[in-house]
Amino acid sequence: DPLSQSHLPATVSSSVLAFPMGSLFCFSLIAFLLVLHPCFAKKTYIVHVKHQQKPPSYSTHHDWYDAQLKSLSSSSNSESLLYSYDTAYPGFAASLDPHEAELLRQSEDVVGVYEDTVYTLHTTRTPEFLGLDNELGVWAGHTQQELNSAAQDVIIGVLDTGVWPESKSFSDVGMPDVPSRWRGECESGPDFDPKVHCNKKLVGARFFAKGYRMSSSSSFANQPRQPESPRDQDGHGTHTASTAAGAPVGNASLFGYASGIARGMAPRARVATYKVCWPTGCFGSDILAGMDRAILDGVDVLSLSLGGGSGPYYRDTIAIGGFSAMEKGIVVSCSAGNSGPAKASLANTAPWIMTVGAGTIDRDFPAYAVLGNGKKITGVSLYSGKGMGKKLVSLVYNTDSSSSLCLPGSLNPKDVRGKIVVCDRGTNARVEKGLVVKEAGGVGMILANTVESGEELVADSHLLPAVAVGRKLGNAIRQYVKSERNPTALLSFGGTVVNVKPSPVVAAFSSRGPNTVTPQILKPDLIGPGVNILAAWSEAIGPTGLEKDTRRTKFNIMSGTSMSCPHISGLAALLKAAHPEWSPSAIKSALMTTAYNRDTTNSPLRDAEGDQLSTPWAHGAGHVDPHKALSPGLVYDIRPKEYIKFLCSLDYEMEHIQAIVKRPNVTCAKKFSDPGQINYPSFAVLFGKSRVVRYTRTLTNVGAAGSTYEVVIDAPPSVTVTVKPSKLVFKKVGERLRYTVTFVSKKGVSTMSKTTFGSISWNNAQNQVRSPVSYSWSQLFN
Repeated sequence: DPLSQSHLPATVSSSVLAFPMGSLFCFSLIAFLLVLHPCFAKKTYIVHVKHQQKPPSYSTHHDWYDAQLKSLSSSSNSESLLYSYDTAYPGFAASLDPHEAELLRQSEDVVGVYEDTVYTLHTTRTPEFLGLDNELGVWAGHTQQELNSAAQDVIIGVLDTGVWPESKSFSDVGMPDVPSRWRGECESGPDFDPKVHCNKKLVGARFFAKGYRMSSSSSFANQPRQPESPRDQDGHGTHTASTAAGAPVGNASLFGYASGIARGMAPRARVATYKVCWPTGCFGSDILAGMDRAILDGVDVLSLSLGGGSGPYYRDTIAIGGFSAMEKGIVVSCSAGNSGPAKASLANTAPWIMTVGAGTIDRDFPAYAVLGNGKKITGVSLYSGKGMGKKLVSLVYNTDSSSSLCLPGSLNPKDVRGKIVVCDRGTNARVEKGLVVKEAGGVGMILANTVESGEELVADSHLLPAVAVGRKLGNAIRQYVKSERNPTALLSFGGTVVNVKPSPVVAAFSSRGPNTVTPQILKPDLIGPGVNILAAWSEAIGPTGLEKDTRRTKFNIMSGTSMSCPHISGLAALLKAAHPEWSPSAIKSALMTTAYNRDTTNSPLRDAEGDQLSTPWAHGAGHVDPHKALSPGLVYDIRPKEYIKFLCSLDYEMEHIQAIVKRPNVTCAKKFSDPGQINYPSFAVLFGKSRVVRYTRTLTNVGAAGSTYEVVIDAPPSVTVTVKPSKLVFKKVGERLRYTVTFVSKKGVSTMSKTTFGSISWNNAQNQVRSPVSYSWSQLFN
């Protein structure tokens, strides 16, 4: 079920054609075929180079790469080199034909040549829901005013679809001068004037389009070309940037829905946007260039609401760029993806990245369908046009698969004209279904969930009266249409309600664990608000994103892990402001170990899929709690050298480890015997050939001197857990103490046992430092 901007794994083939060398006939044939056949045309490749091999005759790596390309063939020129990366990646991106790519592969200086991958976007009450109201007074020794003041030194880099700079969310009223360390800039474009559109709030706006340009110049892409500038023609980038750090804007709403003050999580932090996403997607070469530049510019937090499929870290653009950012002290926050409720559907699983899932908040937009039999059914909607009056109208549901899904061209106007149509959720965008019904002459739509989405309700600003309902109520409506001779219904709309219980609930679309790249690292890390989130919007496009939607709005309500990620990015900026000396892993640990696992009814977190209890595969450590995160007591700190030991434990080739670490002298003299030994704030225990798994962790005291903590273990019946020592006494601030935890699978537990979960907490009167634990007996992850 695509959200407005869906998250789908990238499935770009990396196969290439290899040609024998030294044959003049072969070269002539290739040249001939290139003219005849567009499949031989140039494509973008990312080239991993042995950085340290640069001959001294070249003053820069860029010059060396350029010379390498020019030596390949007469068709290569300076324009073939799209990007040379400085910090994010050891190598460059180039426009090559398959033969040139193969020649490069055979060079002794080249480790690998990879075809560019396409990544996809993962698509205000939340400050109040998270306890970030301005009247809250002291936060862990910091007043709100002090925290906001400190946040003015923090810069959040957002890699997305650009920015709508006129939005009041990017107003710099009352902001002091930009920190002198900032090296970024605003780039001009046909619709973007840096002198007018950037300010002390929006301190940077760049765009990276060379990978997109290469793709859209080929015969495969018939998308309309966008002006190349930092301006957001899509809305997604404006929404995410303002969620992270938007200035407070009064009377914000989407056509009256969710009205109030809209503001970001860190409303005084600065924003720098890097446009890396275009109509055909976000290309790996452009993302790497954006990350490369953001690191050099001096951002403190990187926020990426996008991702591709999961694969080894040395092939993962975001993981590679993220490692460089982490080494420079930059927190990297990424969305988990919108491929839930399927298991093992996560993106962005590297341990140095904060992987964020999505939950609901306590605000809803009720809408109602009254059936001809008198039954009143409650759903949700953001429809803002004229109502339907008070007269019941005919209700239809076509069980043919394409018609039931309301796919384009599937509805016969004779069957639906003047009627309300029931559409199954799934396959195409929810808002597109409404347009299909409208264009076929329907007057309303009931969007009914199927098994995949369960009871999750996502509101949309439909183009016709429409109500979204959960699976159980959807089945009742389908049954009513089937059994009634003349089924009828009437739709009505209830506006905005708050204090909805229970909340939060894990969104069904939120991607789930286990982590297929490294099963010993539990992902996602945590969840944040990601359903029906109001934030700033681009006025280049309507709220549905559909071409035929001519409405314009300054704010929009969106759902997706794209929305939860910038919440965490903004909170990371607040933590960075409060604790400038903390490492990215300390900030991540603080957010994870203080997360909560019970909803507003004091019950364990629930999952919208099937309305069952949630597990750490869906919610990670739990739902973020900003107040507690500011003063976590203890943190699990991870130094860059420990991440290298982690990479060495994955049995990658040394060249692949060097691609991520970007240091030629790295060795694996020290490595973990098991990737799960890294000092991570959560545990994923795999009982393989042995019934015993033992890990040692180190906790750093960031609370008061003289703090004492005792361990509290929650373990399933099938596992015995022992922690030594069971008590930790920290004499001073900054002290690091170790503990060892031994997990033993009890005899007689089947190797095909289902995954179970538990936790390990270090508690005292002030703090609970909690780590979730998952237990698996099989790589099959049942």
